[in-house]
Amino acid sequence: MLMNNWFECKVKTEKTLEDGTQKKVTEPYLVDALNFTEAEARIIKEITPYCNGELEVANIRRVNYSEMFTNDADSADKWYKVKAMFITYDEKSQKEKKSASFILVQASDFQNAVDTFVNGMRGSMADYEIHTIQETNILDVFPFEVVSKEQKNGEIPEEAE
Repeated sequence: MLMNNWFECKVKTEKTLEDGTQKKVTEPYLVDALNFTEAEARIIKEITPYCNGELEVANIRRVNYSEMFTNDADSADKWYKVKAMFITYDEKSQKEKKSASFILVQASDFQNAVDTFVNGMRGSMADYEIHTIQETNILDVFPFEVVSKEQKNGEIPEEAE
């Protein structure tokens, strides 16, 4: 199983406000990439179709999310960072050990983030506690997608016809 390698990319673009004026904004996005170079190339490719004018990648930093739980609801337009403490028992020392993991959760509000996280953990044998849930300012997430040769060349696979 491949581990995701998440990068937060801050992109500077010009936005048209409701009153018609232009304003430079810096917005954070999350992209799954092998390294910083690929992260920059992927975010430019993903964001360019939605930009009017110049686009600048202002910052890229690696972020540590062990998992992501998405939500198909149209209202789930926010991303929450959940810090979960996973509890294991050390046979030698006879003590509980807690280790932190960060999970990104797509939700419409705080309660929906809790519910989406709990649903995502269903079926897991791990004991855990939710330590914190924090709304992020991430606008969108671009996971890695495997592209076949046919899709690269613009051909439609036979089963799709």
